[in-house]
Amino acid sequence: MMDAMFLKQFRFLGCDIVQVWQENGDRQSGVDLFLGEDLVVDGDALYINEIQVGRRVDASNASGQGKARAMAGSVEWILLELGEWKMIPIENIIAACDGGPTKVAVRISSPEQVIGAAFALQMGVDAILVPDSIIETALIAKSQRGEVSTPQEENLSYPFSLSELEVIEVKEGGVGDRVCVDLTTLLELGEGMLVGSSSSSMVLVHGETIESEFVPTRPFRVNAGAAHSYILMADSTTKYLSELQMGDQVMVISSTGLKKSATVGRTKNEKRPFILFRWLDKNHNEAGALLQQAETVRLVDTDENLIQITQLKEGDTLKGWAGGIGRHIGIPISATVIEK
Repeated sequence: MMDAMFLKQFRFLGCDIVQVWQENGDRQSGVDLFLGEDLVVDGDALYINEIQVGRRVDASNASGQGKARAMAGSVEWILLELGEWKMIPIENIIAACDGGPTKVAVRISSPEQVIGAAFALQMGVDAILVPDSIIETALIAKSQRGEVSTPQEENLSYPFSLSELEVIEVKEGGVGDRVCVDLTTLLELGEGMLVGSSSSSMVLVHGETIESEFVPTRPFRVNAGAAHSYILMADSTTKYLSELQMGDQVMVISSTGLKKSATVGRTKNEKRPFILFRWLDKNHNEAGALLQQAETVRLVDTDENLIQITQLKEGDTLKGWAGGIGRHIGIPISATVIEK
């Protein structure tokens, strides 16, 4: 019998759950099938509850990949053995089995390989076989997979309530550290991020998706403002722009009030001149922001027109958000918090 390993199928794309086995014989929450009890690997044959359900294949070379692809549609499971870790064979076999009855499992030997297998081709394998030492990593990946219903839904937007902000002051804001937020996905016209000097009231800053005669577009970027500013994250908490790191999930908002999650690829901090402006939100609270003094920085008015920050004036009405509650380390709290 093989060394103590685990088989786990992620609940994804409507697949049934196949569970995993643990070395000490104890079933763990979120872990589904026992090797040696529910699951047996005998040579190249896979058995679940004494019924043969598939084959194990060495897919570390072109011949093995061809063999695995040829099995697509004729067996319930293919368990891939790769020797040295490779992603391309996994992707090729997932593609061959996509839409058919055959599910793909792969043996994993290190934590770093788990996410690659779980999200290969945005779909991921149906199961992973992992040693006891990385079961916690596998369960985290399972949880992450459970947050995504289908690959097509990853970039869908959901309703978000935007507010009207009335500009009451616009003036020069000195020079400071400006933060651009660069995403791993491209923004569309009308999309941006919510930022501001107050965590309870923020303005929608549009992405750099507009053509300019002076500079090329940066459709992955929002020039988000001064380093002290708050930004609304994908989970509705806040962070300071200075705190953002590669891999963080921020909330992207459209001018029509739709939201989605996007991953930070990097931030870009530089000394730049600012424009300071203040507004009144729907709760009659005063708030404001400092944005770089540049024509490529744009806001969205209540008619969904874009306004260059250099053309903003008192009396303009902008789209934004009025959360109306104080926060501690980004988390909403009921205590009174005053920000000026």
